[in-house]
Amino acid sequence: MKTRAKISVLLVLLSCGLVNLDAQTDFSKFEIGFNAGVFVYQGDLTRSPLGSYRTLKPGVNLYINHLLNRTFSLRTNLVAGALKGDDARYSHPEYRRQRNFIFKSPAFELSELIVADLLKNNFRAYKGLSPYVFVGVGINFLNTKRDWSRFNSEYFSGELSTLEGLAADQQHSPPNVIPVLPAGIGIRYALSKKISLSAETTYRFVFTDYLDGFSKAANDSRKDSYHTHMIGVVYQFQKPSSLKCPAF
Repeated sequence: MKTRAKISVLLVLLSCGLVNLDAQTDFSKFEIGFNAGVFVYQGDLTRSPLGSYRTLKPGVNLYINHLLNRTFSLRTNLVAGALKGDDARYSHPEYRRQRNFIFKSPAFELSELIVADLLKNNFRAYKGLSPYVFVGVGINFLNTKRDWSRFNSEYFSGELSTLEGLAADQQHSPPNVIPVLPAGIGIRYALSKKISLSAETTYRFVFTDYLDGFSKAANDSRKDSYHTHMIGVVYQFQKPSSLKCPAF
């Protein structure tokens, strides 16, 4: 009888040891994240190829990540922020302060991304840096308000293309919904089994030159775009253990 009791205790302790060992890797397939950062407009009203860092607008990002395997996951993204461009923020070249176009718009984006952890750390209790890349598809809801009231028509009196272009732009309404192709890179650092910090940059390819409401009066050969820089926190769920082990 004593031998049987000893065997039972030994099996319980062995089971508890296996559960504790497996608890290091037995994560749920889902995690949630929250990011905050800035929206950067890139288009006709900025002279820098990197975008308009003089008209940054705040933004936030809430997402659910579904882990598929050690490398890949699917992320459902909800992003809210704003976009703004202003010719007057640039003193060179001179024509920008004479053209004086300005626009602003809220931006609400819904997208689906495929994320690749480059070190294959999904489902692992890994404390360290994990770089990742992602790409996807989504839609952005806009409400672009453009303003050309400060336009100096006398300065452009010898440039019929600009005057005719502005007349054509006035007849073209900016889109309220546009498709976007987000692509980006990020890195996360695990503080614990459940909590990680993250930082990422996302570039959006868009297929319109009227994101800012102007095209013909500016540079109609160059499509508009925008990108974001964000930092945040990720919470990774864990599966509850069905076996309660005794405390020693």
